[in-house]
Amino acid sequence: MQQFLIIALAHFLALLSPGPDFFLVARTSINSGWRIASGACLGIALANGAFIAMAFTGLSVLQEGSLLFTALQLAGASYLLYIGVLFLRHAGRTRLGAVAGESAVPGWWRGLGMGFLSGILNPKNALFYASLASMVASASGSWKTAYALWMFSIVLLWDLLVAVAIGNQRVPRRFARSLPWLERASGVMLVALALALLLHLARR
Repeated sequence: MQQFLIIALAHFLALLSPGPDFFLVARTSINSGWRIASGACLGIALANGAFIAMAFTGLSVLQEGSLLFTALQLAGASYLLYIGVLFLRHAGRTRLGAVAGESAVPGWWRGLGMGFLSGILNPKNALFYASLASMVASASGSWKTAYALWMFSIVLLWDLLVAVAIGNQRVPRRFARSLPWLERASGVMLVALALALLLHLARR
C-alpha cells in the first residue's frame, strides 16, 4: 500500500504541470464547451493507457535511443509545432462557447482524435511511464493492473475537471481580454518545446 501511495502521488504531481495535453483541453473547452472537450480528455486518457500498457509489459519501444522511440520523438515534435502554430494563428478568434445549433458529434470525435495524438506523440509520457514501471517491476500482475486502472482513471478525471472548470462560461468571459495573449503564450511555449526536442535529437 505504501508503494501504491508513492506511485499515485508521483503520477498526480506530474499531471499538475501544464503541458500540450492541458493546453489542448483548455482551448477546446473554451472554444466549444466542456462536452466536446471531453472527447479530447478521453483521447488523452487512452493514449496514456497505451503507454501504461507498453511500459508495464516491458516493450522496448519506450527505451530512449531506440529507433521507434526516436521516431516517436520526431512525430511528437512535429505535432507540437502544428498545435503551437494553430494556437498562434487563431489567437483572438476563440468563440466563448459552442455555436447554437452546431452538431457536437463531429467536434467530439475530432477532439478525441486530437487528444489521442497529443498524448501518444508526447515522448515525455513514454519516459514517465517507463520510469514508473521500473519502480513496480517486482509487483504482482494484480497490483500492476490496479496501478494501470488508477492512472488511467486519474488522467481522465483530471482532464475532465480542467475541461469543466474552464468550460464554465463565467471563467473565459471574466478573462476575455487576456485570452488572445494566453493563446499566443501557449502557442509560443508549444513551439519552443518542439524546437527544443528537435535540437536535442540533432545533438545526439
